[in-house]
Amino acid sequence: MPGLSNLARPGSYWNTAQNTMEILVFRTNVSSKRKVSKVRPLLTSVAAIKQWNFDLEDCDNVLRIETIGLRPAYVETLLQNAGFDCREMDY
Repeated sequence: MPGLSNLARPGSYWNTAQNTMEILVFRTNVSSKRKVSKVRPLLTSVAAIKQWNFDLEDCDNVLRIETIGLRPAYVETLLQNAGFDCREMDY
């Protein structure tokens, strides 16, 4: 996938000091099961993502991710490089 090679590099996307599980919440434009199936391989390929789900009934098409040590910017870039809108939400 073009543009994803930078995501594999250690750096600002990984919080190596973080050893506790956290939940990241994002607003997306992933609005259908078909779009979820396009995103699935991206999310399942990241070892730091323990679980994830989309709420397609929510007006913000919320993506929730359980992770250890992953910064929100990584997820935003991952989905944006695949052509989707993705912004972290305050909750």
